[in-house]
Amino acid sequence: MLGGFLLVGCRGGAAGPVDVTGPRASGPVASQCAALVAATPSRVAGESRRVISPRDRFAAAWGDPPIVLTCGGSAPGALHATSQCFVVDRVGWLVTQRGKPVDPTRPLSGEIDFTTIGRSAYVEVRVPGPYQPAADILVDLAGPIRRHTTQPHPCR
Repeated sequence: MLGGFLLVGCRGGAAGPVDVTGPRASGPVASQCAALVAATPSRVAGESRRVISPRDRFAAAWGDPPIVLTCGGSAPGALHATSQCFVVDRVGWLVTQRGKPVDPTRPLSGEIDFTTIGRSAYVEVRVPGPYQPAADILVDLAGPIRRHTTQPHPCR
């Protein structure tokens, strides 16, 4: 998990702000994350953008339950030199569930975390269980990620 973040959302009805605690990037990463968040689409997986709280986080959210993107955290504990890298629309991702790498041979259900691999800033996308296939969400976000973070170490 990137620096830890807490999500609070409403199920059904009008959804209020999504509370996001966690990463506070600085320097060049902060600039990249600010540009990335500003460039994210108004809709992801057909879901409308949500307000986040506090607004000074490098984060964005869509839908209810919220799909949450955060930028600028540290490497997830599950990321190792031998971690499997899944590529979606030219962006490499580590896929974890409850902090552990997923087994690509087994079906996934429940909340899934995707974290970019090999980019200048770590971007995490937390996808609640109802949004499947989760990779569709990554396609919606790949363009802004590619444009606003560099890829010094691509997936191999």
